[in-house]
Amino acid sequence: MVFGQVVIGPPGSGKTTYCNGMSQFLNLIGRKVAVVNLDPANDSLPYECAINIEDLVKLSDVMIEHSLGPNGGLVYCMDYLEKNIDWLEAKLKPLLKDHYLLFDFPGQVELFFLHSNAKNVIMKLIKKLNLRLTAVHLVDAHLCSDPGKYISALLLTLSTMLHMELPHINVLSKIDLIESYGKLAFNLDFYTDVQDLSYLQHSLDKDPHSAKYRKLTKELCEVVEHYSLVNFTTLDIQDKESVGNLVKLIDKTNGYIFASIDASAVEFSKIAMGAPDWDYYRVAEVQEKYIKDDENIDD
Repeated sequence: MVFGQVVIGPPGSGKTTYCNGMSQFLNLIGRKVAVVNLDPANDSLPYECAINIEDLVKLSDVMIEHSLGPNGGLVYCMDYLEKNIDWLEAKLKPLLKDHYLLFDFPGQVELFFLHSNAKNVIMKLIKKLNLRLTAVHLVDAHLCSDPGKYISALLLTLSTMLHMELPHINVLSKIDLIESYGKLAFNLDFYTDVQDLSYLQHSLDKDPHSAKYRKLTKELCEVVEHYSLVNFTTLDIQDKESVGNLVKLIDKTNGYIFASIDASAVEFSKIAMGAPDWDYYRVAEVQEKYIKDDENIDD
């Protein structure tokens, strides 16, 4: 069995940064990691990419050739990838023996709650390659500072969970920056546990624009509460303990911890006993230096 993560979320939620930091952390605890970039619009990758969809199809070429905008181009690229799934399977097979997989997907949310192409790609890989994957859905924590945006994020999260049909972990990313957007109306636990959303109504009533949609908002909150599926964990990608706690949670959902309990204990003992030498930005700066050096050599 091969384990991994499907990293999804709206634009700006920190998916590429997450893949970069997560791959560094997993390497630190002894796992061989392969990051698979399936975002044809991401032409500036901070991490070492094992497989890149741009080797198959490029968004810029699709937009020019078919006169499509960015959104339509991404849908086309996912459809093209589904029809050429054999290409991705062939690229993945050499990595299956000893690698942990991180799939970095596009940020177009329609791909994960409306269109079926991305889901079909994942399901075919799971079936043919015997993968054990967890969907890690990133949501920018700053949305908690606006009740209306927070409810929208809840609806998107619920729709994505129902559509993808994968073990699912929802993450409030950039939690270290949440205070910079102002004081929250409630404790952080209120936003992570997603319970009794009626309290949000009082905050929304203070906004004349939101107050007009009081009944609609109430009904939407009841839908979220009725399913009782959505909750969040928090993440500061710069904090080793925060990343470690998330990895433990992911390992439970995709079964990694049960397939190799002893190995998992050894991995995290390295973090507990070792010096805190994992520094996301320090490693990122070193990578950037190497990239610049390579560019100078090419020149």
